[in-house]
Amino acid sequence: MDLSNLKPARGSVKKCKRIGRGQGSGRGGTSTRGHNGAKSRSGYSRKFGFEGGQMPLYRRVPKFGFTNFNRVEYHGLNLDTLQKLADEKNIFSIDIEILYKNGLSSKKDLVKILGRGELKSKLEVKAHAFSATAKNAIENLGGTATII
Repeated sequence: MDLSNLKPARGSVKKCKRIGRGQGSGRGGTSTRGHNGAKSRSGYSRKFGFEGGQMPLYRRVPKFGFTNFNRVEYHGLNLDTLQKLADEKNIFSIDIEILYKNGLSSKKDLVKILGRGELKSKLEVKAHAFSATAKNAIENLGGTATII
């Protein structure tokens, strides 16, 4: 056996269906497309969501509400999370880089410090926003809350 007498297994390769090659071929005339209608025409492509003329789902379902394109989305972090970070890692100066390195936020997040939990240690915190209770809690212990 060599490369010159290799061939595919019997029955594994089928001949392609040659359509539109005259009446004698058995696949002339309508060329297996049936009779009239959009699908029998050349260049037909069904529109997205088309349901055969029935009102499509995306037009049947009512729309409501709106999206405010001016909304600023913050990633919230509470005081108890910052306290846990201070206790476990001995970090008392917290900024965006440190939060990212410890897996508490992603690089692109805008971080807002929120007031849940109790703060026991003096922290220097730099973030994009602070809630009033969080800012008071940080400053009451002698720490600083700096807005970036």
